[in-house]
Amino acid sequence: MHRDIKSTVAHVKRNPDDSWAEPQELEDHLLGTAKLAGRFARSFDSEAWGYAVGISHDTGKAPEKWQKYLQKKSGYGYDREAHLENIPGKLPHAAPGAKLVEEIFPGPVGRILSYCIVGHHAGLPDWIGSPGALTSQLQNATSDGISEIFHSFVKDHNPGKPPWQFDHGLDLSLWIRMLFSCLTDADFLDTERYMECERHEQRSGYLSINKLLYRFNAYMNNLTEKAPDTEVNKVRQTVLSDCRAAAADSPGFFSLTVPTGGGKTLSSMAFALEHAVRHRKDRIIYVIPYTSIIEQNAEVFRKAVGADQVVEHHSNLNEEDVSATARLASENWDAPAIVTTSVQFFESLFAAKTSRCRKLHNICNSVVILDEAQLLPVEFLEPILQAMELLVEHYKVTFVICTATQPALEKQVDASNFPGIAAGTIREIIQDVPELYRSLKRVEVYVPEDLKTPQSWEDIAKELKGYESVLCVVSDRKSCRELFQLMPEGTYHLSALMCAQHRSDIIAKITEDLKAGKPTRVISTQLVEAGVDLDFPVVYRAMAGLDSIAQAAGRCNREGKLNSERKLGKVVVFIPPKKSPPGILRKATETTIGMLRKGFADLLDQSVFPPYFSELYWKANNLDVKNIIALLTPERDISDISFRSAAELFSLIDDTKQRSILVPYEEGATLIDRLVKKGPERWLFRKLQRFIVNVYIYEFDALLDRGSIKEISPGIFSLICAVEYDQDTGLKTDTELFDPEKYTCC
Repeated sequence: MHRDIKSTVAHVKRNPDDSWAEPQELEDHLLGTAKLAGRFARSFDSEAWGYAVGISHDTGKAPEKWQKYLQKKSGYGYDREAHLENIPGKLPHAAPGAKLVEEIFPGPVGRILSYCIVGHHAGLPDWIGSPGALTSQLQNATSDGISEIFHSFVKDHNPGKPPWQFDHGLDLSLWIRMLFSCLTDADFLDTERYMECERHEQRSGYLSINKLLYRFNAYMNNLTEKAPDTEVNKVRQTVLSDCRAAAADSPGFFSLTVPTGGGKTLSSMAFALEHAVRHRKDRIIYVIPYTSIIEQNAEVFRKAVGADQVVEHHSNLNEEDVSATARLASENWDAPAIVTTSVQFFESLFAAKTSRCRKLHNICNSVVILDEAQLLPVEFLEPILQAMELLVEHYKVTFVICTATQPALEKQVDASNFPGIAAGTIREIIQDVPELYRSLKRVEVYVPEDLKTPQSWEDIAKELKGYESVLCVVSDRKSCRELFQLMPEGTYHLSALMCAQHRSDIIAKITEDLKAGKPTRVISTQLVEAGVDLDFPVVYRAMAGLDSIAQAAGRCNREGKLNSERKLGKVVVFIPPKKSPPGILRKATETTIGMLRKGFADLLDQSVFPPYFSELYWKANNLDVKNIIALLTPERDISDISFRSAAELFSLIDDTKQRSILVPYEEGATLIDRLVKKGPERWLFRKLQRFIVNVYIYEFDALLDRGSIKEISPGIFSLICAVEYDQDTGLKTDTELFDPEKYTCC
């Protein structure tokens, strides 16, 4: 220990009266961060590298000029924002630290460490191309003033060679990002431990995986005893049994192919918990494609293992309803059970910001369940699959690819250029998938003989009126509204033109009516096709991709009640008057029509989906539309990596095509009013997530031109004309649906 530098300040502690107490010495902070980062990196065999980047990261704070700057800013050695980078008036410390490691370790070791050190506040940089790029920062930085004592800290911890040979693609950049994750989390936690002891002590209280499994098994035993003796429940027991048996298999890739309504949510958790206990995994991460269903699944898990044991991490989270411990765990996923979204999970894997990357090292040595895996975004499929392979190979991750319509994610014999997972890698959990689908047959699908001639909405509406209870699913919001307007009073409408809270309220009413046996007609977009537990005797589906048709069919005779009457549910596929939206949805529809012309014995048989997805992926123009892999793959040497550019381009939701609008639905009106009067607050933004409608740019511009929306806070727009939000159908965006002679805005 170097006692002669104990006056060098990194952070200081506050007294109970909020005044500054004894400072934390820089040496202590470096050692504390190094130990944590090394421990985190141990999970991917990189402990020495984690320690090295931790011991080096704040050496740029050692020079006398930085210490004087720190004292001047705070009056006693610490300013909460003084350490931030790339802000006018701030004295940088990250770049000098990076300069030091490059000088001590010229070549690959120094370069790897400098990426992490330069980015540990401002985010991982590109190599070149902007003032914030690594080259620019290193050129403008100096290590002068960093004493020999800190030089020895760095020299004494040469991490040596990387833990494996980097072969291709994302391998190197993902490893650097994992090291960066270890550093940023360790830096946060060591600072928090010193400065906010009470907050730090709240990061505990979760049960072990073993105890969660014990609770889960007790819950499932009780659920099984109370379940009615139906064919559907017998099938669900088979699924559960197969999941428990497969959990003993070695870690890697698994698929769980179960028809909709077959109990895959709880059964996949059974596999994950059993597998985690047997193979000493640290946590289960359940990844769901839509925020609209995440709360529902999280509640299922809470009932099974305890309300305080499941951490949700998604944009709709209301922090007022979450414990302090869970809020902290959502920062770095340091909890045994995480429920999150595809956007949060995959965008984090390609992120550059510290807040997004901080949790990445806790993905290591986990079981990741990808629910509704057929919804993986085709335009980013290549970098996603490559990242998944690397997580399995080097980071001890087990993936469960979970869906009723299993996509073809392995390399294809007749398509050598398809960038899939190595053939034969993915193991199916269900022992007899064809038999499972036969035993769970609950519907008959009717496809029109003429696949060219569309039906009018008037004709479709006439057919739908002939059923007391029926669900009709169409492929776009405008079609949904047009068909709804032709239906009798009392029909329900569901589309993304309704805010999340509005949709949840309507789904609750539909569920209540169905359980009560009331006549129930619903016109919906495809938002009901994943995770929405509705059970209709008849379902109509506009022609779409095979996976969409199968998911819609999963809302028909879901519980098999008609089977007990020796009947099947009825699924009717029809040709709508309007084509599917352009892009992947239209290609999916065209692929389905092409396959239907070849003939099917059973449209919902699981064997049809691999060839369907194979053909669909081949038809895609590009499975890496933003060239993410090229940006993250060094062409010449270790320097040529564009972390920040790739992160900005890897966006599963294209914000450039849509804008968000707050709508005054129910409580939303009060919350919007508070935003106007009191200004932005984090908790308020969280609550307002439930009252947002996303519209296309041209729809946004039309609403703005007619004075229906207004900017109420920088970059935040709200609907101010209340009559343009309908209690049945949501936001009115189509000019032909808005009659200025009939309505006047308030």
